[in-house]
Amino acid sequence: MAKVGIIGFAHGHVFRFGGEWIRHPEYGVEIAGGWDHDAERAKSGCEQLSCPVFDTLDALLDSDITAVVISCETSMHADFAVLAVDKGKDIILYKPMALRMSEADRIVEAVNRNGVKFTMGWQSRTDPQNIRMKEIVNSGELGKVCHYRRRHGLATHLWDNFENSWHASPVYNRDIFADDSAHPIDMMQWMFGMPETVSCEMTTMANPKVVNDNGVALFKYADGMIAEITCGFTTSAAEITTEIYCTGGSVAQYYGDATSTSLPRPEGLAGLKWFKNGDKDWTESGIPSPAAHAHRLDAQALPFAKYLNGEGEAVCTAEEGRNSLRLVLACYLSAREGKRVSVWDDRIYEI
Repeated sequence: MAKVGIIGFAHGHVFRFGGEWIRHPEYGVEIAGGWDHDAERAKSGCEQLSCPVFDTLDALLDSDITAVVISCETSMHADFAVLAVDKGKDIILYKPMALRMSEADRIVEAVNRNGVKFTMGWQSRTDPQNIRMKEIVNSGELGKVCHYRRRHGLATHLWDNFENSWHASPVYNRDIFADDSAHPIDMMQWMFGMPETVSCEMTTMANPKVVNDNGVALFKYADGMIAEITCGFTTSAAEITTEIYCTGGSVAQYYGDATSTSLPRPEGLAGLKWFKNGDKDWTESGIPSPAAHAHRLDAQALPFAKYLNGEGEAVCTAEEGRNSLRLVLACYLSAREGKRVSVWDDRIYEI
């Protein structure tokens, strides 16, 4: 049985997979308490997860918990993660890993020094359709991948008071592109590994207080494959999310992000399908698209639980989490320089 403490309730996803732990005691996770630097948010968050409030972070870390979920603001990830790791606690760290590469380095070094369990929280890596797409890519059954495209969107321009939330704060979270492009960029790394270069453009379209609400990044791999990550946080409606174009066929996924799952769907349209050269028709995966994007957050509960209890692998290692941050920050370097850059450029540490 893993006894988990919650550090920060800024990121609301913890209520979804945390709620699943409560509803499914057979998963083997007890939420033993929570703390937040915002006392009112701590009280509210602990009430929602039916756990006691700790007055200080030290008190939570000095209790008999075995692990922590870190879901505070991004700027606090490194400090809190290192404190928890040095106390010997296993870690589930919500995304993105940190604001800067130096902070990510601190986390990785602390995890390796203490030998604790560590996983990043990415719902894209636990989604059954995404797992099936990765299997198709790895199998080579559709030939060589030539072009990968992932569209990722939110309608933050329609959300009341979003511009005043911590998600849009340069102090807590850099900006919305840094925060949420991390999802599709990590999914790309998970599926294909690390690319060599990136060319990125970002722009602010709807609200000057919500910086970089649209961006497109083109990553190029050593074998020539191009991966296109399109992030639109002014996206009111969408259907298709992932396209994989191969020498022997193509893959199409619909309803893979929050915007697309929230809208009406044409009857009978498969959420994931692929066409293989020579076939007479598309092959449907048989894996249903969730009725709401929140169900993807729920689905993280069991993999997290298995990992904390020594029965499964990390969803995303510390090194992989750092690499995903590197790729996000490489986008900023490219946009700053106005040209394609290496994802291994040391100037990423300046961002």
